[in-house]
Amino acid sequence: MQRPIYLDCHATTPVDERVLEVMLPYFRESFGNPASSGHFYGWEAEAAVKQSRAVLAEAIHAAPEEIIFTSGATEANNLAIKGVAEAYFQKGRHLITVRTEHNAILDPCAYLESLGFEVTYLPVQPDGLLDLGLLEQAIRPDTVLVSVMAANNEIGVLQPLAEIGKICRSHQVLFHTDAAQAIAKIPLDVEAMQIDLMSITAHKVYGPKGIGALYVRRRNPRVQLAPQLHGGGHERGMRSGTLYTPQIVGFAQAVAIALESQVAGEMQLTQLRQRLWQQLSQLERIYLNGHPTLRLAGNLNVSFEGVDGQALLLGLQPVMAVSSGSACTSFKNSPSHVLMALGHSEALAYASIRFGIGRFNTEAEIDRAADCVIQTVKSLRMAKGAIAY
Repeated sequence: MQRPIYLDCHATTPVDERVLEVMLPYFRESFGNPASSGHFYGWEAEAAVKQSRAVLAEAIHAAPEEIIFTSGATEANNLAIKGVAEAYFQKGRHLITVRTEHNAILDPCAYLESLGFEVTYLPVQPDGLLDLGLLEQAIRPDTVLVSVMAANNEIGVLQPLAEIGKICRSHQVLFHTDAAQAIAKIPLDVEAMQIDLMSITAHKVYGPKGIGALYVRRRNPRVQLAPQLHGGGHERGMRSGTLYTPQIVGFAQAVAIALESQVAGEMQLTQLRQRLWQQLSQLERIYLNGHPTLRLAGNLNVSFEGVDGQALLLGLQPVMAVSSGSACTSFKNSPSHVLMALGHSEALAYASIRFGIGRFNTEAEIDRAADCVIQTVKSLRMAKGAIAY
């Protein structure tokens, strides 16, 4: 039986063979605990972690000591948001974020609201971009943190990080960005962009699941964080827990590979995305969600008017693996909050597909997928008595 074409690379990506290869020794012969400082096995693991930390730091123009390993971007986001809120609550209890953020941002913010903090949720423009004027207007004397996603996980929109960083720095407010979808896909420079905290993860860039990191600025300004996990004082006291050496090594290798071919890889993905969009454009009453060019190269999010979203997904399942939005909220029977923030009706938000094109997809797969989508949409519209094409 032929496996469906995988077009859900914003949910996760397959581990690259070259990543798996470097991970395997750290499950077997080099299995030491990096915190075991009294013998060879610990030194060996510690050296691997140190080298990996340096690779990740260089990828975002940070210092190795500023990389704090976590279990993934969700934990990194929680550590950033709740850690800053707790550490700076005497300065202020106001945070700013955006309505189109991932739930790993929105849910910690809601939790803080239950504790008495205030959170401003900024709207976005119809193309998904943040209005920088609204951001600056929202900053108050008691604002301690602004959190804006680098690349949206549903519509792929790239926010202007450097401009946001400049605004935050001018008001002496910390700037956090969830860069889970952006790491090694777009240029990231925490110094040039004046970013104070950045969440990243491995499994969106052909690395293993279960490993991520939080960049925490050490100077100009030095960011204070209240740890959310206690016990052992690992990671400069910010995140206790035995470091998972194989995952860390795989994370660094995945990022290194992606950076080596970043320009060529993004060109390839852009070409595949445009190929898919050109073919889907044969259909009437379809809408591209998000900015047409300021988006991740492999992202295409499309709404199909006049079809039932669940029926569309079921119709596509035998041929391809796609989703209607974030994998983390796929169990919820509700329209995408991201698409609703763009001004869509519930019906149109439900009838949307997120195509996540990846490194291993081919033109033949794109053509087959496009043909399947076109035929399925036409059939569903005809079944509802829609107009002929």
